[in-house]
Amino acid sequence: MCRTVDLRQAVLAKNDATARVLRTELTARGTTVVNLLSSPGSGKTALLERELLLARERGVAVAALTADLATENDALRLARSGVPVKQVLTDGLCHLEAAMLGRHLDGWLPEDTRLLFVENVGNLVCPAGYDLGESLRVVLASVTEGEDKPLKYPTAFGLAQLVVVTKTDIARAVEFDEAAFRANVEQVNPGVEVVLTSARAGTGLGVLLDRALAAGSGTRTHTPVMARQQQAHAHGHDHDHEHDHEHGHEHDHDEDLDQGHDHEHPHPHVHTAAQTR
Repeated sequence: MCRTVDLRQAVLAKNDATARVLRTELTARGTTVVNLLSSPGSGKTALLERELLLARERGVAVAALTADLATENDALRLARSGVPVKQVLTDGLCHLEAAMLGRHLDGWLPEDTRLLFVENVGNLVCPAGYDLGESLRVVLASVTEGEDKPLKYPTAFGLAQLVVVTKTDIARAVEFDEAAFRANVEQVNPGVEVVLTSARAGTGLGVLLDRALAAGSGTRTHTPVMARQQQAHAHGHDHDHEHDHEHGHEHDHDEDLDQGHDHEHPHPHVHTAAQTR
């Protein structure tokens, strides 16, 4: 069990290192990455389509990369906004990783891109632990999913720098308890901003774009308590390993990682949706 945990930590540590390099490179060229996480059917694509249209109207150079296990449906929808869009099919992998994102951006992302929205695989478990080199991490939840969603998925909500509630136009019909939802978010991620939106009604439209632009301009984003705790734990783990090596202690890392974190994946299929600038 210890060896499996060590391997998971090594995999995540490698991803984090790659993400730091990618973030530095993209920031240097003036590109801000926004990582969007949610469950399937949350309304993430519908909201993103409206935000992309608004960005284009404002003259903001924006692009979107969307990841799914199968179909190009989301990319085709987002491409209607007229901005550069790329579809990544993950062949069953339940999340994106920093190295994967970097490969797919190489040679595709326009040099003048100011904002890149990454629509992660619809899943609140696997993607939560993987930094993609983003400057803003956003978790979305629809009013139909229940007020206890943040408590069921504490890592996803606990590491968010912005929480977006979608489909608020039907909140009354599904008896969504906004106060309870906010209280649950606050429990796992004190101080994070919660934004109410409806792609259909236009409620909250532009807030996501504004927060992304602010992050890109250097405005300090929310730092989740959980993120600080993870950083402290990682530092302590590194120190422990250095101490072990000084005393000649060896770790056996031959045991394979469990299937959910196996990195010997086939290369995902990549499709670029029809687009105009």
